[in-house]
Amino acid sequence: MSERRKGLEAAEAKGMALFDAVEAAGLVQPGRTESAVTEDIFRLAREKFGVLRHWHKRIVRSGPNTVKIYSDDPPDRTIGADDTVYLDFGPVFGEWQADIGRSYALGAGGEKQRLVADLSRIFDAVQTHYHATPGMTGAELFTHAAREAEKAGWLFGGQIAGHIILGEYGMERPPGDPARNYIAPGNDEAMQSPDTLGRERHWILEIHLIDKSRSYGGFYERLL
Repeated sequence: MSERRKGLEAAEAKGMALFDAVEAAGLVQPGRTESAVTEDIFRLAREKFGVLRHWHKRIVRSGPNTVKIYSDDPPDRTIGADDTVYLDFGPVFGEWQADIGRSYALGAGGEKQRLVADLSRIFDAVQTHYHATPGMTGAELFTHAAREAEKAGWLFGGQIAGHIILGEYGMERPPGDPARNYIAPGNDEAMQSPDTLGRERHWILEIHLIDKSRSYGGFYERLL
């Protein structure tokens, strides 16, 4: 295993521990605003894990905001008792980036709980397919992820199904066509090919599911 991969996996493990700490602290609760939860998570990450930098914006989204993609900036809302909620973090541990997402269904039983359970299940299925299919392109893996969502009765909510992660904080993206850095339509290059500087590429897989009425969704991501 390369040193970069070891660094990325160590950062992800710390990120997962941050999620566990968020859950233990009961930060995601009905009646709280998304912005208040975001600030509490930032404080917890700083005080318990020493995280001072985040390489992308921290996201807490609930209810209808969970159908939005990363580039959207929906208005702040108060979390409802029957909402789905997703968290998307990019903490930097030392000099290593993590990129992790997890979802919750606050109500008791029903389709929202099924959606949240399907997120990690579909992630595992797509990851298994990727590793079993040498030469897989970004466009092909996106199509497979969308197909798995459809088989489970959901819509695939993302315009992409992931992206490269550089690992070291502050490292610039390699030169060349930016499309090759995304798991998305239009990337017809093998994902296991090196970047334009000859380095191995490491990928984040994103699973964004939404219901067919487009009223709620969920999000899950981690290293592919």
